[in-house]
Amino acid sequence: MWITFGMIAVFFIFVIIVMERTSAKDSSFSDYATGGRSFNSVYGTAAFINTWLPGTVFISFAGLTAGSGVTGFYLVQYSVFAAIIMFLLAKPAYLWGKRYDLRTQADLLGLRYGSTPVRVIAAIIGVVASVPWVVLGMQSLALIFSFSSDGVIGPVLAVVLGVIVLTIRQIWTVKFGMRGVMISDLIQGIAAYLMGFVVIFGLIVWLIANNHGFAQVDPALLILPGPGSELGPLYLFSLVLTGALGGWCWPDIFVRLFTQSGVNTIRRTSVQAVPILLIFATALNVMALLASSVPEVAAAPDTVWFVLASFGGPLLLGLAGICVLCGSMGNVGANLQAIGAMTANDIIGPMRKQEIQNARIGKISVAAVTILSSLGALATASTTTGLVLWAQVSYQGICQLAPTLFLGIFWRRTTALSAILGMVLGFGTAAIVQIFYPISVPWLGGMTSGIAGLVVNTGVMVAVSLLMPNSANEQKRVDNLFDELNQNQKDEKQAS
Repeated sequence: MWITFGMIAVFFIFVIIVMERTSAKDSSFSDYATGGRSFNSVYGTAAFINTWLPGTVFISFAGLTAGSGVTGFYLVQYSVFAAIIMFLLAKPAYLWGKRYDLRTQADLLGLRYGSTPVRVIAAIIGVVASVPWVVLGMQSLALIFSFSSDGVIGPVLAVVLGVIVLTIRQIWTVKFGMRGVMISDLIQGIAAYLMGFVVIFGLIVWLIANNHGFAQVDPALLILPGPGSELGPLYLFSLVLTGALGGWCWPDIFVRLFTQSGVNTIRRTSVQAVPILLIFATALNVMALLASSVPEVAAAPDTVWFVLASFGGPLLLGLAGICVLCGSMGNVGANLQAIGAMTANDIIGPMRKQEIQNARIGKISVAAVTILSSLGALATASTTTGLVLWAQVSYQGICQLAPTLFLGIFWRRTTALSAILGMVLGFGTAAIVQIFYPISVPWLGGMTSGIAGLVVNTGVMVAVSLLMPNSANEQKRVDNLFDELNQNQKDEKQAS
């Protein structure tokens, strides 16, 4: 037990020391929120992956494959598609972001639609949807303490310890802002996903060598949901689509487009991320699928990562714990930084009718969100049932920013009114359908609630934009924004 805890503690301290020695002081709120738009593609790739794949990828996502079979491989598909989408978003997001000093996703939407209500609604949806995932991220560390102590530490105390560890870690997120998040993500990403891949590969070899190969996998786990299945033929399609599109609606993911040093840097990040995500996610799912024949895993699929690691003794268990710790720190830290910055920039700022310029306000917002999330995690330490439902609803809800975001960036005719109606009606539809059909909607061919919301959302946006178009002045302003992109890219190339 002490060997495992010691390994985790040493690595935790190492990350903090590196941040203290390399982080520079931010001169403004913009620098605090975006890291000065100064990072290269190496940092960009590590930060994107460390945020995209949370610590729970080793637990819930692996557990899904161990318990439900090849359906869990949707993680591979939507992750690769998301990295490709980054390539397409690079030009408008970065160039508008730099020219207009945009700090958040909601900030960009406010600019594109020339509307404070669009900006505020998008920020509220982003914050409300993100908080339960922060809480769950804090709770995901509970398995580290539970398994590392051989059950000596009970479930509630394990959650409390996990919350305390991540809350302490966020002191440096508050202090250094996005710059600190980016620097720590490089270290955490290498530990979680490079070291994690080595551990996964070793476990796959061990499983096959110990008679847990593909031949031992239950044939039922090798069947994808299709026509005639209980989930419906459109279920897997819905998971992939909402995952890829919805992923870019999360504030902590989208802000990665503002932290890098140029359009080509972001595009290099996209190209670098694809093979990493493809290889890692495939290996993780193969490991989980093979492990489904292990009795302890079959009894509790979510514990697959720690059950397998425990067979290798305290050293391997320590490495497994570090992987989850790093994934959780990366995702939770980025989430807290993003929603704290969004709260200050896109909710408090419009309320005060002035742009936030002082980094101190951003630090206060991040600290407040951290404290509230920690209290939420502690309050739900004994049960996560309601929180998981909230998180599921919030994921389907966050997808409703996708039409406003993607139609706004790639179609000039969308209007502020269409965006407001689309977000509100889409979010409401997704939330209501999710409550009644938490997995899939049978009478929609297995579509998820998020897809149902997207259909309503997109239809409303297109119809309202065509029937009630922008005024001549507003359309001219929007056209100028799009026309600026080509000129801005030329200036960017000359500057580099």
